Formats: sequence, C-alpha cells, structure tokens
Amino acid sequence: MAVLKIEHVGIMVSSLEVSIPFYENVVGLTHTETLLHTNGVIRLAFLSFPKSQDTEIELIEGFTGELAKAGRVHHVAFTVDDIEQEFNRIRSLQMSGLDEQITALPNGSRYFFFDGPDGEAIEFFQSTRGGNQ
Repeated sequence: MAVLKIEHVGIMVSSLEVSIPFYENVVGLTHTETLLHTNGVIRLAFLSFPKSQDTEIELIEGFTGELAKAGRVHHVAFTVDDIEQEFNRIRSLQMSGLDEQITALPNGSRYFFFDGPDGEAIEFFQSTRGGNQ
C-alpha cells in the first residue's frame, strides 16, 4: 500500500451558491466542477488551487445525516506567503470568527482562524518548515 497525497477534503455546506464564491474570493481557490451525486440529492462542488489541481476542497450540499456542529473535520488549513497581509485582508472583509491576533508557534510558524459561510473553521498558516515561508 502506498498513500500518495491528500486527494480532497470534504466540507458540508448548506448552499453551494454561497460557499463557492467564498472559497473563490476569500480563500483564493478556483471552482473546477459541480455535479449531482448518483443519489440525485447531494450536490458536490470541487475547488482547487489556481496553479495545481493536486489537492481539492469538496463542498457537499444536501447531506441529511447527523453531523456534529463542527462537522467531521475540525478545520482546513491553507498555506499563505504573507500572514500579516492575509490577516489584514480577512479583517477588512469582516469575516466572523476571526482570531484577535496571529498566533506564533515555538518553531516560528504563524497562523490565524476565521469562519466559513457555514461556521467551518478556516486556518491561514505561514510555515517555517520545508521552504513554505
């Protein structure tokens, strides 16, 4: 067995029409496809990075099963190249759930959280590991 990469992360949303523009305009992803699941109820939208479709975010609309308030995923983290610039941009957009300040880890990596349209936790992260600075 060989695990090669993360294919996608699925996020339960209440409206693709609200969430797709959020992930495009706020996070900076590109919408690549929307399709109806074979069950005829659930709609799926896939978004990827502008320069690479190796990893995607899958937005899932219409799931009727029981989920905890935070869903099945605690948060999705995106690497950014300038944490201060992104923090100020997200603050100017008045996104809910925005941390009061950027948090620094002992290794120098820094991050902050804010909420997506359905309360999902979004993390912007500037790493000091592996050249992702």
